[in-house]
Formats: sequence, C-alpha cells, structure tokens
Amino acid sequence: MTVLVRPLRADVPADAEGFARVRRLALPYILFTPDSVRHTAAHMHPDARFRPLVAEEDGEVIGTAQVHLIPDSRDPGQGALNIYVRPDRTHRGAGRLLAEAAEEYLTGLGATKLFAWALDEPANRAFAERRGYRLGRSAHFLRLDLAHGTLPPLLEVPPGVELRTAADFADDPRPLFELDAETTLDEPSDVDFAFTDYDVWLAENWNHPLLDRELTVAACVDGRPVAFTVAYTDGDGRYSTAMTGTARAHRGRGLAKLAKIHSLHRARAAGITEAFTGNDTGNAPMIAVNKWLGYETCATEVRYVRELG
Repeated sequence: MTVLVRPLRADVPADAEGFARVRRLALPYILFTPDSVRHTAAHMHPDARFRPLVAEEDGEVIGTAQVHLIPDSRDPGQGALNIYVRPDRTHRGAGRLLAEAAEEYLTGLGATKLFAWALDEPANRAFAERRGYRLGRSAHFLRLDLAHGTLPPLLEVPPGVELRTAADFADDPRPLFELDAETTLDEPSDVDFAFTDYDVWLAENWNHPLLDRELTVAACVDGRPVAFTVAYTDGDGRYSTAMTGTARAHRGRGLAKLAKIHSLHRARAAGITEAFTGNDTGNAPMIAVNKWLGYETCATEVRYVRELG
C-alpha cells in the first residue's frame, strides 16, 4: 500500500477530522478538534509560513506534521516540525516521508535551525537521531482525574485580590494579552520569544475555538489581571491548561495556584472529567503547584534540535 504526503486541506471535513483523529490517538494529552485544526491553519501568523501536512494511505489520514517558521523568535531562521503517526499505522514510512517534506520546505524558506518535539520512546529517539537531531530539554504531560480523583479545597481569596474569568474581559481583552506577553517571556524554552502583536494574539489565542472563557480564571489586583490560568476544553469532557503564569511584580503570593484551583473546581462542576497540563522538567514552581493539585505524570516528551548548513 502506498503512502502519500500532501498539504492538509483544512476546509475539507475529512482532512480536518483525520488530522484531529491522528493527533488524539498519538498525542492524547493535547486537545485537538477539527475546528481547532481549521482555526490554526487559517490564523497562524502569516510570517510563520505554516504548512500542515498529512500522510495518506488508501484515502485515510494516518500521519500529520505541523511545519512552520517561528515568527516570534528574536533569532531569524528558526523552524519547527512536529510529526505524529497513528500508533496502529506505524512502520509504513509515513513518518520518514513527512519529515523529508517538512525539512525540504523549511530549508527552502531559509531555516537554519529546526526544533521538533517527540514522545520519549526508543523508536522516536532513534528516528530523530538518525536524521541528525540532537537531544535537548524535556517536558512532562500530566493528567488529573476529575471524575474520580479528589481536588484540594478552594483557597481563600486574599484581601485586595479579585477572581475574574476571561468572559469578564470580553469587551477589552488587552489586559490579558499584556499578562500573557509578560509571562511567556519567562516560560522555559529553546527559543527566545518576543510576543508583541495584539491583533495576532486576538486571532490565534483569544478567538481560539477551544478557549473556554468561563473556565479561564485570572487573579486581579486593582482591576487588572496579575496571574491567570488559561483553560481549553474540547466538548468531550476534557480540559487542558494552555498557560499559567504570574506577572513578575506579584510572584511569590500563590496567585497562579489560586487561579488554577478555582478553574479546576469550576471545570469539575461543569462536568469535565479529565484535565491535562504540561511542565518543562526545569519549571520547579509549576511542578510543585501541579503536584499539590493532584496531577500525575502520564508521558514525557523530548525536544530535538538540528542545525542546518
């Protein structure tokens, strides 16, 4: 049977559904839906030159690749490719064909350094290393059973702090953008980001179809958000933390922890049964918060880097 690689046709329902299905089977710790696939394809920053690819066998999507430059990077020439194949459709050459197409595309755009995430499994490691990638940092996926597990009790809101949801900022989400931009600068990363374009943030983040504005909770001081946790939900009982952070001037007060526990209690009350989050292995403060919340590690991924030249 022949495997073919081609660009994703995001406006074709079978393609968007197939892409989301592969990602859910191969990487169930990150939320994907057909709507989110279409949204990302339509609203990724134009400078990213985003090209999602699919590997197809007998008309069925069995593998996917997200391929793009990193437009927010302070260093030019950086690209990313993340490749996943359905676990029951491996050893057909789909991963190799996707990697070859992705690398050729990024090289043609002038990329000189490529970044790729892969689940920390022997076959994935061997695949990356055969293609000249070197091992970088690692991160954990964590899961919390909201249907049968026990959440810590709600924390008391300190004097001078008010909890609001993202829905409360519907008329003017700029304060959330400013907090997101500041906290993103301190996220552990291989790439130095400069997150400055409000209109792009609105399109990519604020209008993301998985963003749950009622479950996204911000701790506010004098009416401005100073800590928050961003919640995604997929309509299938699953919740994921897209970002949790605190403005530098307000750290050390437990405000991110406060926002996150209130968000999770709201999620459970709304019928959410499963919550996911992720932690860089060097992010000790958030590891401690998530351990206190009851999250357990369910998988590990590793970052690979390849220098071109």
